[in-house]
Amino acid sequence: MVKKTDIQLFDEEKGVRHDGRRPEDMRPVRMEVGVLDNAQGSALVEFGKTRILAAVYGPREILPKHMTLPGRAILRIRYHMAPFSTTERKNPAPSRREIELSKVIREALEASVFTRLYPRTTIDVFIEVLQADGGTRTAGITAASLALADAGIPMRDLIAGVAVGKVGGRIVVDVDEVEDSMGEADMPVAMMPGLGKIVLLQLNGSLSRDEFKQAMSMAIDAINKIYEMQKSVLKEKFTAYSEAGKNKQQQHS
Repeated sequence: MVKKTDIQLFDEEKGVRHDGRRPEDMRPVRMEVGVLDNAQGSALVEFGKTRILAAVYGPREILPKHMTLPGRAILRIRYHMAPFSTTERKNPAPSRREIELSKVIREALEASVFTRLYPRTTIDVFIEVLQADGGTRTAGITAASLALADAGIPMRDLIAGVAVGKVGGRIVVDVDEVEDSMGEADMPVAMMPGLGKIVLLQLNGSLSRDEFKQAMSMAIDAINKIYEMQKSVLKEKFTAYSEAGKNKQQQHS
């Protein structure tokens, strides 16, 4: 078994990272919506080996009722890592990190969702990390936004995210677990690409002014690609529904 300390994060001679990617390359990305029958909306998102399942329930009545807000819906987010999602079994109880990320993701999604259209209700979003290999918060936001769109919740724009970082002195996009744990910096970014608005920006580590500009530029390029994938997978689903509806009408006529 190869130890993390034996991994060469960046090969200067070949200009590639430990997994053969160039600095600007993302891992293979796969998306699917409508994966759960019992949820109003759902999505499965994979960034390489990172796999995230998101499910949306609501708008629905809030319990307990004293939490009701008369002017808008409450957006409740639960980010959770499954016990089997990491190499070592994780305690199923919510950790401090999971509670913090639930709050961070909620604040990002609240910038997009029209909560005032559904007063006195709650919209519950469950984000389950099935397999973790870096970038789980940004993949989680991407999956949650897709699930909300699949549920038909009105939004200002879809939200897409990616984590950029500094590895071996180089700025790279879509960091995996090895790069996250051994690199010099990690910067998760999420935005509403159609509106050009950033809804999440965090930085662990330090970057110079020029490095930050480069990292933001690479993040925006990657997010725009993810955004196009989001729109494509939603279009495929609803086009299929439309075609199925037309076929039923033709059969009955």
